[in-house]
Amino acid sequence: MNNLAKNLLLWLVIAIVLMSVFNNFGTRTVAVKPIDYSQFYSNVKDGRVDKVTIEGRRISGALRGGEGFVTYSPETDNRDMIADLLKYGVTVEGKPPEEQSLLLTIFINWFPMLLLVGVWVFFMRQMQGGGGGRGGAMGFGKSRARMLTEEQNKVTFADVAGVEEAKEEVGELVEFLKDPSKFQKLGGRIPKGVLMTGSPGTGKTLLAKAIAGEAKVPFFSISG
Repeated sequence: MNNLAKNLLLWLVIAIVLMSVFNNFGTRTVAVKPIDYSQFYSNVKDGRVDKVTIEGRRISGALRGGEGFVTYSPETDNRDMIADLLKYGVTVEGKPPEEQSLLLTIFINWFPMLLLVGVWVFFMRQMQGGGGGRGGAMGFGKSRARMLTEEQNKVTFADVAGVEEAKEEVGELVEFLKDPSKFQKLGGRIPKGVLMTGSPGTGKTLLAKAIAGEAKVPFFSISG
């Protein structure tokens, strides 16, 4: 299994676990036997109903034998039904309609945003090292440049062969890096940079190291 598939599977497992955890915070209902409203009313008149809880049109309760039940009223106005329940000695309790738990509501509202953030982090990891390379998503924006001090960089023009003309052209640059004040007194300005062109392996990086080595200044290297 490649890194892409592993990361997708990981995010899927995380999402399932989070949904399971937040669902556990939701209101749990006890399994009860659903009955028809007509049967419920018949049980009331027969004196078999002990107590009921009314939540909007949902009616749940227990028979005198302890068996639970649930039914739904076809009417929105339950005043006549409540009067009959009280008439037959049924204990009546009223509750507002069930609402989702606060944690579950927050999770449902924020899940799309969390998913987008997760996808963004996932692709950042893929872009920075093929599935979570060095630094991963936390390394986003950090410089990957490596610095070699003058003590670490021992490369000089003596180590560069076959580019005598190029070495002559950058000689003035080496002098400037060694003593920039000498040129600044004459009105010289710091060069913006030097563009080296050529196919890979022709010695561009080696020549750049040699310039830094000759001038005794740090050398910075970055790729990608």
